[in-house]
Amino acid sequence: MNLKLLKAAIIKTLPIMAGYMVLGMGFGILLKINGYGVLWVLAMSIFVYAGSMQYVGISLITGGASIISTALTTLMVNARHLFYGISMIQRYRGAGLKKLYLMFALTDETYSLVCNGDYPEGAIPHEYYFLVSLCDQIYWVIGSVMGSLIGSVITFNTEGIDFAMTALFVTVFVEQWVDTKEHRPSLIGVGASVLCLLLFGRENFLIPTMISIIILLTVCRGALERGGVASE
Repeated sequence: MNLKLLKAAIIKTLPIMAGYMVLGMGFGILLKINGYGVLWVLAMSIFVYAGSMQYVGISLITGGASIISTALTTLMVNARHLFYGISMIQRYRGAGLKKLYLMFALTDETYSLVCNGDYPEGAIPHEYYFLVSLCDQIYWVIGSVMGSLIGSVITFNTEGIDFAMTALFVTVFVEQWVDTKEHRPSLIGVGASVLCLLLFGRENFLIPTMISIIILLTVCRGALERGGVASE
């Protein structure tokens, strides 16, 4: 392993580490207080590794959701990754077997680090992206396991912990808004969410919202791409 490249990846991902350790701990604590031990936490953080879906998954597991309901919810919650993946096809070309992990580990926060194409001078891009992705998942796994262990020895009021993921998405949204000139995708997402919330209510608006956003972004894709090129 190229230690210099690993050091660069660690430095690049330090802000993600700060967030993932805290959010992972929140997930681990919530899963533990719902009766699922550290092995469940470890398995979900390694094989599922989808922060928002892991939080939602706690409700699905404890609520006895059907397989169909779980599959549809997972698809809708993580549908945004379809767009992430499409935009990274060229960037991950030539990565070989590493491409499988790069696709699996493309979380919102990892995408925000690799989407601009920056990498250390002289490095092979996909090797650097692989280390960035791996570091981020390691932070999440460590945080979630720590949360599970803390939840097993400390008893405290956990109300509000599940809001941590919402707070992270708000932070990512604000950063993306500040960093980009093209705000129409963000406005589409906010508008569809508010409209579906009003139409379907708090308990049922998630799936209609994700479907609406996918349809609207697909329909408006050409105009959005032209707008993005024009703003560069």
